[in-house]
Amino acid sequence: MTAARTPRARLRAINLPEFGMPATRPELPPSRYAERVAALRARADEREYDRLVVYADREHSANLAFLTGFDPRFEEALLVLGPDDPPAILVGNECHGTAGAAPLPMERHLFQDFSLPEQPRDRSRPLAEILAGKGVGRGSRVGVLGWKPLADRSRIEVPSFIVDELRGLVGAGGAVENANDLLMDPADGLRVINDVDQLAVFEHASCQTSDGIRRLLAGLRPGMTESEGVRLLNWNGMPLSCHVMLTAGPRASFGLFSPGDRPIGRGEPLTTAFGVWGALTCRAGWVVEQAEELPDGVRDYVDRLVAPYFEAVAEWYGALHVGQTAGALQEIIDRRLGDPFFGIFLNPGHQLHLDEWVSSPVWRGSTVELRSGMAMQVDIIPATGTPWFTTNIEDGIALADEGLRATFATAHPDAWARIGARRAFMREALGIQLHPDVLPLSNLAAHLPPFLLRPDLAMTLSG
Repeated sequence: MTAARTPRARLRAINLPEFGMPATRPELPPSRYAERVAALRARADEREYDRLVVYADREHSANLAFLTGFDPRFEEALLVLGPDDPPAILVGNECHGTAGAAPLPMERHLFQDFSLPEQPRDRSRPLAEILAGKGVGRGSRVGVLGWKPLADRSRIEVPSFIVDELRGLVGAGGAVENANDLLMDPADGLRVINDVDQLAVFEHASCQTSDGIRRLLAGLRPGMTESEGVRLLNWNGMPLSCHVMLTAGPRASFGLFSPGDRPIGRGEPLTTAFGVWGALTCRAGWVVEQAEELPDGVRDYVDRLVAPYFEAVAEWYGALHVGQTAGALQEIIDRRLGDPFFGIFLNPGHQLHLDEWVSSPVWRGSTVELRSGMAMQVDIIPATGTPWFTTNIEDGIALADEGLRATFATAHPDAWARIGARRAFMREALGIQLHPDVLPLSNLAAHLPPFLLRPDLAMTLSG
């Protein structure tokens, strides 16, 4: 059966509505963390682990924060979970106090080797002694969670001094394994299937990032510096999921750089990304008002790159629903943007959480079925490596079956109203047809202006 062709994309003046902003950040019930720990313990029991240890540092704190509500600042931390004893957290000098304020009650152990260099290290016991006191011993099977699942479970990405200590304690008759998949497996990891309150937190986060990018595009002017442009994001201090990105001119093609003091020039390419825990919003285009201002040779930018890209993303959106195989999403992008010109090489779409990229079920031939509660990033990035530069329309969505949608509408009515308004905008103004399972979280809602000095001109499939 041949899929129906997506209507032809074109550029049109579009009024992007004000979808509204949450008055306050939704909070998870404190009891939710104990429930998550219990669920993880049940999975550990199925795998016959005696103990789990969860490592975190400033860059890789999502697993620990998900379980406890605590994330280390400046330092590292290690959570030890047994079958039924109280969770134990090992922290350095500066996090010992903040760990005590976590919503999950934890037994705190000062381990000063997690502290910054040359801070006092005279009041904590050796790591082996603390771990042995929490039940790690000869013959133990220990699952280690950091931030990166690996196919070979003997390969563990957390610092070697921790892994070496664990392996020495369990001996030849025990096992120390990479167990990140318990939380991060793209099919059923505990962090890829979200409850309604967590999805509401993500919707709040997406409002912050998408409204920030919207302000940036509305206020962008040639001559302002990249650093001045970033101030338009109006970051409110929420924890970042990635460094803030904004570059124009020659550096823009690299995508990932932080802003500098270089003035943004008219006629230059520009890319920007703003991510906080639970959300990331990106856009890319040219600092012009019309195609005639583009460099010679790329004035067909919209027809050559942006229109086929938008058509592909629209079909990708339209294919989303609970039960869809993720391989079908890959097939859409391969079919529509498989020409080497587009340079698509990363997974076209992935799961998001407190960290910007948890995992991805999307690859060629993937049979992973999308499930209710998944939060995903529409992350389809052309890396053309050509003078045509790129285009980008990264936003977050969630999938929710009928039961979860009903719960969402009752528990978080304001967020639910914003989601409904975004769905209507995508359908009526952009021509993107969504399955009822699809909940757009972004206040930009697939709005794609290729000429950044005219954010009122955006791509659409509507007549």
